[in-house]
Amino acid sequence: MKLTRTDPKDPKALAWRAEILKAMAQPTRLAILEFLRGGEECVCRIFPAIGGNQPNISKHLNLMKKAGVLESRQEGTMTFYWIKDTRVFEILDLVDEMMRRETRERLKAVG
Repeated sequence: MKLTRTDPKDPKALAWRAEILKAMAQPTRLAILEFLRGGEECVCRIFPAIGGNQPNISKHLNLMKKAGVLESRQEGTMTFYWIKDTRVFEILDLVDEMMRRETRERLKAVG
């Protein structure tokens, strides 16, 4: 099955694209994604590393899982999460490059 670029006239595809991007577009969720760059982690390690409380972090994790960004597994009472498709990091890295370029342009305009 070959995937093509999202048709700008396909509301279902656009909504799905937006759901994936919205699932990542929040500071706590971005911190979680960066923490998971190192691989699978237990919730018990994620929430202390990110800050905040476990119920709140679990809500963010579940939202990203529902959007297809994360995957999880149970091991006894512990839940482990990982990035479902590591191309997520390519998206984050592209955004970082956009930020660096914008910063350079703003500095040129000022200086």
